[in-house]
Amino acid sequence: MTENNIGISQQTLVSNNDYLSNHGKKLPQYLAGIAATLGALAAGMVLGWSSPAGENGVNLIKQYQISISPEEFSWIGSLTTLGAGAICIPIGLLADLIGRRTSMLLMVVPFCVGWLLIIFSKSVLMFYFGRFITGVSGGAFCVAAPLYTAEIAESEIRGTLGSFFQLLLTMGILLTYVLGSFVSMQTLSIISALVPLIFFGVFFFMPETPFYYLQKGNEDAARKSLIQLRGTHYDVEAELQAQREVIEETKRNHVSFSVAIRSTAAKKGFVIAYGLMLFQQMSGVNSIIFYSADIFVKAGSSIPANYASIIIGVVQVVAVFGSTLVVDRLGRRILLLSSIVSLLLATFVMGIYFYCIKHTHSFDNIKWFAIIPLCVFIIMFNFGFGPLPWTMMPEIFAPEVKGIAASSACLFNWLMAFVVTKFYSNMTNAVYPYGTFWIFSGFCAVGIFFVYFLVPETKGKTLDEIQRELNQG
Repeated sequence: MTENNIGISQQTLVSNNDYLSNHGKKLPQYLAGIAATLGALAAGMVLGWSSPAGENGVNLIKQYQISISPEEFSWIGSLTTLGAGAICIPIGLLADLIGRRTSMLLMVVPFCVGWLLIIFSKSVLMFYFGRFITGVSGGAFCVAAPLYTAEIAESEIRGTLGSFFQLLLTMGILLTYVLGSFVSMQTLSIISALVPLIFFGVFFFMPETPFYYLQKGNEDAARKSLIQLRGTHYDVEAELQAQREVIEETKRNHVSFSVAIRSTAAKKGFVIAYGLMLFQQMSGVNSIIFYSADIFVKAGSSIPANYASIIIGVVQVVAVFGSTLVVDRLGRRILLLSSIVSLLLATFVMGIYFYCIKHTHSFDNIKWFAIIPLCVFIIMFNFGFGPLPWTMMPEIFAPEVKGIAASSACLFNWLMAFVVTKFYSNMTNAVYPYGTFWIFSGFCAVGIFFVYFLVPETKGKTLDEIQRELNQG
């Protein structure tokens, strides 16, 4: 009886050791992933900052006693997107040169410089530089943080860790909306400046990615990094060998960029990537995020503008969380189509609402109505056109062009975001809010045809299968 018990105990111990050798500890990976995406929280606070500033920056004017025209405030709101666009390509090169971890830690410096310029602003020009520089840091995290989390995670939790970035980004926007309702703009800026410092203090103790070390030929450092991320009982040699083979395979199959870019698949990939980025931004999403309080003021909503913005922020966080549960279960095309059809309806209804409150009395007794189509917009955006253009980016490009293609598409995305946020005020002045939302719905209508006729289904297909399909015809 005793021998039998001893045998069972030994068998269980061996079984547990086998499991541990093939499966690393998850907690260190989650901690590293969350630490990295604290940068996304900081980036979200940059994006949401202009909403609590009020209509045409009225709260900024009261706080800083600086004269700011509506045109100048549109620059203050939109320069962040130009800064983010400017860093898209350099941060990719920097991450390959000095490492993903070091690059993100380095971005804390411009983050702090930008926020200090905003906190102690004495002129509109200081706001301009502050917003541009914080945009540079925020945009850098949008590239580097997902790259870091993808390279540190085991395959079974890579999707979950990847979803942390978008979730923390939207939580940063929500946090800005909430704080902006209770504190001054200067205090909000001080709190926003503390978040990158918290990120630095936490992320400083996280390891560099093993894949980066292997690319640089430093196998000892890659081994130590893997042990820190997976635990001492994990068979690091097997994963190191698998990553070596990936690097060697890429080198063996390498085709020059000039050759790869001329393929039918690459050309179609650029059309698809740029088209998805165009319709993502021209749906008007960043106008809603950057100027949500201003939209509710113009809508004459019976709900206070700041509270309505908080509701939008909460809905966005919940929608992002919900989207992570379905994005890998349903096809890309069905999600994109259902998303952009919903965006078309939401922006069209918003246009009708704004038209009616200007020319009729139809909505006099339901001034809270504007929040319904905006919530529908935010929910459906985050189930389709929010995450999927980024998800499909690595799926539609061959490895030889993926780096430059993804960086250029990212740059294009931020440039379109700049166009929408910079000229939103000009558009509302020229064609009124209802005309502006109808322009957004017009782009969504074109986007429906674009997705239906040009965007392929990539779910469940290998890279080779996708490339073969794109090369056809």
